[in-house]
Amino acid sequence: MAKKKKPLVGIVMGSDSDWSLLKSACETLDGFDIPYEVRVISAHRTPDVATEYASTAARRGLKAILSAAGLAAHLGGVLAAHTALPVIGIPVKAGALNGIDSLLSTLQMPAGIPVPTVTLGSAGPINAAIFVAQILALSDPAMARKVAAHKRALRKKVEQGDARVQKDLEG
Repeated sequence: MAKKKKPLVGIVMGSDSDWSLLKSACETLDGFDIPYEVRVISAHRTPDVATEYASTAARRGLKAILSAAGLAAHLGGVLAAHTALPVIGIPVKAGALNGIDSLLSTLQMPAGIPVPTVTLGSAGPINAAIFVAQILALSDPAMARKVAAHKRALRKKVEQGDARVQKDLEG
């Protein structure tokens, strides 16, 4: 059995109910060959675990943390308060406000504790994973090539879509 690579990214969710959403972040990181670890940690129910996780993340070799939470969504801020690593917030659609509360709770951080935040919905975890790849690409030429290839693939997909529409218009 091959030895598993040491994780570079931590994926932390406030509840296991967020797992179905976060799987796409894992798949995206897999596509960039970025190793990760996944944890369920609550800012409110296990604050000591959240503090320990964040405060030891850099020492354990992590380069960034993805933080997904719904409702009050304080997890990203708690993690960011205890590490110098980038913490990227993924608000989860849930509750009476359909995720608007988690979006605002993740975005509205005090000065000095940034938590850059991606969109609500299925694009959020994917964008968070791509953002991590872009961060890693700043110091890793191989990752920079992977990110550039990803951007080329997006462009090609749009060009193909345009060609299909143009062909249909010619009809």
